[in-house]
Amino acid sequence: MNPPSRTPAPARSAAAIQRVQRHIHENLNQALSLSELADLAGLSIWRFATVFREQVGVSPHRYICRLRLARAQTLMRQGMPVASAASEAGFYDQSHLSRHFKTTFGMTPGQYLMTAGRARTA
Repeated sequence: MNPPSRTPAPARSAAAIQRVQRHIHENLNQALSLSELADLAGLSIWRFATVFREQVGVSPHRYICRLRLARAQTLMRQGMPVASAASEAGFYDQSHLSRHFKTTFGMTPGQYLMTAGRARTA
């Protein structure tokens, strides 16, 4: 008698990570805990973090932060005030956005907007 057909573990993990990525994109402006994401993937927190990093290339926290920064950049370029863009992108407040923005891009959101404004007028 043959055992029941099962999806290989890597395929299940890939599908789980894709499900988590969809959830992150759909809920980017909400608080996203590692335990919530691990539950959604059906993995322990530690296993989830490892599998996510292996498949996506960065940790879940860094992935979420990069998406939020990209969203905040888009909103600010569209004319939204920095504080509102921070909240809309899922950052706790403007200083939370500014800290991550400066660490990632080497400039504050205000400096970025001045640079982006010069690029548009040139």
